[in-house]
Amino acid sequence: MEYWNDSLLPTLGNLHEHLTFLANYSNIKDPDILAQMQGAWNHFVKTGQIWAMFIGVVVGYLFKSLTSYG
Repeated sequence: MEYWNDSLLPTLGNLHEHLTFLANYSNIKDPDILAQMQGAWNHFVKTGQIWAMFIGVVVGYLFKSLTSYG
């Protein structure tokens, strides 16, 4: 029984702190979510990551098609 308490105590001891942190909305500096999403999308396109995603989807589909039976 000591092992059980010793292994779960560190995990459950910090649970309250993590749940409190998740519900703490006073740290939100910019509440405009649509502008943040637009900025993230523009950065995704500008850095060329969209091409990597597109190539990955095509290569993945080809790999799936070549390795599946039927």
